[in-house]
Amino acid sequence: LMFKALLLQSWYNLSDPALEKQLARDLLFRRFVGLGLSDAIPDHSTLWRYRQALDKAGLVKPLLDEINAQLHHKGLLIKHGSVSIIDASVIEAQRARPNKDKHGNNTQDPEAAWNVKTAANGKKTSTYGYKSHLNVDEDGFIKATDFTAGNVHDSQIFTQLLGNKDSAVYADSAYSSQAHSDWLKDRVIANRIIVRAYRNKPLTQAQKASNRLWSGTRCTVERTFGIFKLHYGMAKARYLGLKRNAMRFGLMCIAYNMKRGISLLRESMA
Repeated sequence: LMFKALLLQSWYNLSDPALEKQLARDLLFRRFVGLGLSDAIPDHSTLWRYRQALDKAGLVKPLLDEINAQLHHKGLLIKHGSVSIIDASVIEAQRARPNKDKHGNNTQDPEAAWNVKTAANGKKTSTYGYKSHLNVDEDGFIKATDFTAGNVHDSQIFTQLLGNKDSAVYADSAYSSQAHSDWLKDRVIANRIIVRAYRNKPLTQAQKASNRLWSGTRCTVERTFGIFKLHYGMAKARYLGLKRNAMRFGLMCIAYNMKRGISLLRESMA
């Protein structure tokens, strides 16, 4: 019952008090979680404690692995020989502005950090918050995740998101390095990281063509992030602290894979 309630929270981007209200008055919500009309509903503090218990027991990754195993059993997710598409996205902290309380203390989230990004036009943008890291396959299923402070560079999480059973890896030029190329070569994984141009060393026509081809596959992970930010409320952190927001992101990934699997099943049956 409680786990189903947290799935609803992710799908409908609800706070704990808002989820409590929906469970009280929405018959479809009550039916989904298995509550009768006369049954008592869990209050927002109970929902909070249950989510914290999941985090303390370290069950987010095992739950995602279990969901993916069931998707694999249904023939929806390929485990061996699939491709991995890697990317990261910045999440603004709940308290991102450097304000001070009445005692003169900084009210910013102490576990978040500044992320500075240079856009294609050369302008720099700064965001105080966290960074979510994803590994998705060609169908958009999430295979692995990580969650860090905003100042952690994307490339530092690259190998942690990968396994030894992938056939190819797609990523943007932020992940390009000789160390990563050697790591992929040792594991016989095709390196399809976008090639970066350097001063006095422009890209060849073959490299430009490869980048265009690989970008068509790499955009899958960007669509996944777009869904998270548009429908799941991932653009801004809901809680203070890295662990609480990482837990929220992990539940989002589980909920997303379940919904994605249902969508593909419906398409296959149509």
